[in-house]
Amino acid sequence: MENQENKRSGEGLQLRRSFGMKESVTITVGQVIGVGLFVTGANVVGLMGNHIILVTIAALLITIYPSLLYAEMGSAVPYSGGTYLYALLGLSKPMGFLAGWNYIIAIISVASSEAFAFTFYFKTMFSAFGIELPVSDVVLACLCILVFTVMNVRGVEMTGRMSNAFMFFFWGVAIIWFIMMIPNINLPHFVQKPSFMTEGPQSFIANVAMVWWCFAGFEACCSMSEEIKYPHINIPRAMALSPFIILAVNLFFQWYLVGIVPTGNLDKLAVATAPYAEAMMTAGILGIPLALLAAGIAFGGGLSTMNSCITTPPRTLFAMARDGMLPQVFTKIHPKYKTPYVSILFLGVIALLLTMTNSVQYVASLSLFADLFFYVIGIISAAGMRKKHPDIHRPYKAPAAGIGIPVSAVIYIIMMTQLGFSAIISGVVWAVFGMVLYFGYRKYKGVEADEETKLVVEILEEPTTEERRKMDQEYKLWRNIVIIAVILSIALYVFPYFVA
Repeated sequence: MENQENKRSGEGLQLRRSFGMKESVTITVGQVIGVGLFVTGANVVGLMGNHIILVTIAALLITIYPSLLYAEMGSAVPYSGGTYLYALLGLSKPMGFLAGWNYIIAIISVASSEAFAFTFYFKTMFSAFGIELPVSDVVLACLCILVFTVMNVRGVEMTGRMSNAFMFFFWGVAIIWFIMMIPNINLPHFVQKPSFMTEGPQSFIANVAMVWWCFAGFEACCSMSEEIKYPHINIPRAMALSPFIILAVNLFFQWYLVGIVPTGNLDKLAVATAPYAEAMMTAGILGIPLALLAAGIAFGGGLSTMNSCITTPPRTLFAMARDGMLPQVFTKIHPKYKTPYVSILFLGVIALLLTMTNSVQYVASLSLFADLFFYVIGIISAAGMRKKHPDIHRPYKAPAAGIGIPVSAVIYIIMMTQLGFSAIISGVVWAVFGMVLYFGYRKYKGVEADEETKLVVEILEEPTTEERRKMDQEYKLWRNIVIIAVILSIALYVFPYFVA
């Protein structure tokens, strides 16, 4: 890689560190709370009934250790790129490119899917009162993509504020909805085993793989490490909190699905395109409660995820171009907003094209395969970085890597085998196209052989004593809230067994 030290630390290519821990968490969780929770995860409720808690906890368990690996890598190498950069340093340039290439399409595909999710639930807000909006789903979804692309060009401060606003709006609406729905909860549903539930290890693994998609994106803030203040402190903290926040959110919403839908009708959710709306209509709950739910999902869940998904992939594209893997036009930084605006606009166009296919199923299948592919590369990269760069200062180090890394990689490979044929084919075609592009560009540039990737990590600024005190207080507050939320979400499933 030619003169990578200067590229990493060069004045003209340096991004602005503006995010704190709160923004790191909200961007990460915001990228996750969306189409997975409100579609895929809810579909599994229609397959598992009250046993959904076991599947969701299993999905958490196979997420925890990879999140620790990303906390280690993100805090040690606090630059844009995420999995792409870690594979570049720990494995090889082709594997780094493949990781970044799959990450980009996985997350941009989610942005496209979220645009459709927003569109459906936005329309549901009106249909709850018998009003049908005369607007095409594709037009409304494309408009969302366009607006968020422009907003992201205008700066990460605005992006961070939007993430915070969407997340807090989501929880505000969710709490009101939770309270309104309590009278409609039937506790006997939680002790009744659905007659349609399929048992066996293969079925369980397949369902875990589907629910795991609700956790995919848990490392989102690592792709924006270069824009996070005090990343050696904030990234490990965000990685520690995010998986458990995702768990609590999923369990709370799944609990309401089980509670309001008669056990014999839960199987309708397995094939519903909008399971939460289907659940409320099946239970006969319309009007304000349905409109409130739709508003929370559309604006708090859909737009939050879309915002994060349009924010993070351009930083990976920026990093790949900065490292000479792609044309240098993608390294251009806006002179006023200090954002990689060419990368943002280019991927915004890709998201628009995916949205114009009007095929949520195709876009989702492409995303899921690419997700698992780049996570396998990222997990293995952690071992490679320890071997190739043992002297890099690691503010945080994941424990038991000799066991955790290979076990995590094998688990994720097994989940890839649970995908449908179309998902695998689409993912392979995208990967092959990426490698053709990579080697074609190298040939065009006249690159004959790979040089060993070099890295010079800047000396990170330490917070002042007062800043550190405030950071510690903020983290302790978030940690305590997350602990309470996790305990409460699990207790909700246990409590009915004592009163039934």
